[in-house]
Amino acid sequence: MKRRTFMTTTAAVAVTGMAATTVSAAPAFRGTIKKSLYWGMLPDGPGIAEKFAIIKRAGYAGVEIPTQEKDAEVQEMKDAAEKNGVAIHSIMNSKHWGCPFSSSDSAKVKEGIEGMETSLRNAKTLGCDTVLLVPAVVNAETSYRDAYKRSQEVIRELLPMAAELDVVIAIENVWNKFLLSPIEFASYVDEFESPYLQAYFDCGNIALYGFPQDWIRTLGRRIVKLHIKGFDTKERQFTNILDGTIDWNEVRHALSDIRYTGYMGAELKSGDEAYLTDVSRRMDKIIAGSV
Repeated sequence: MKRRTFMTTTAAVAVTGMAATTVSAAPAFRGTIKKSLYWGMLPDGPGIAEKFAIIKRAGYAGVEIPTQEKDAEVQEMKDAAEKNGVAIHSIMNSKHWGCPFSSSDSAKVKEGIEGMETSLRNAKTLGCDTVLLVPAVVNAETSYRDAYKRSQEVIRELLPMAAELDVVIAIENVWNKFLLSPIEFASYVDEFESPYLQAYFDCGNIALYGFPQDWIRTLGRRIVKLHIKGFDTKERQFTNILDGTIDWNEVRHALSDIRYTGYMGAELKSGDEAYLTDVSRRMDKIIAGSV
């Protein structure tokens, strides 16, 4: 399905309920949400095939993986995902921190572009609809203004490829001293005027200097994917989901207000199958609005 068609049919999908995990029947909730986790949460020991079996047994419908450089590993992941009925729904680009588009070093930017091109090709091969991108890093060497301008210029170069492959570049909010308000984030996305550039919102990353429910309502339908993790604003540290100070019922109501339909992806530390199953059950409570 092309991105433009997808955008116009999302509401219809929400009504028909075509998802692995369905929200509570509570009247205030609309849309369907599927559970996912990040590949780095899986235990180190098992091979690729067993990791996908763990994902399935722990109750997740999908997984987000990092950029894969080797074709053989891409094919192995694709085969294991299909065998276990798990969707690889997103690629987390692996080059954006070390080679940000905001850098003044052209060699680093070139390497960053190549990393995104590999990520986009991974996505096409694996049937993903998004590639997560941290668009810029503001630091002592890179001003906010330069980060904004440079990152948009490079992303515009990549958008034709994203459109050709029918894969969305999804911008994530992280601790990069960039896009520090929901209004600015929304404007940054809108300035591309492309359905292939949207938002990947992380509830935990925003908790130190904002309220996720506020950001969700402001970003609205720009949000195509969602990361969740807990955060304790008093201790200023990340926590397990449901621990910490985030009001998850408010987050769930905000998602309902924007009629979010898609993946809710846990992004936490790694652990064994029992731990991953517990995280999955915590996510169930958020989806049902019963925290």
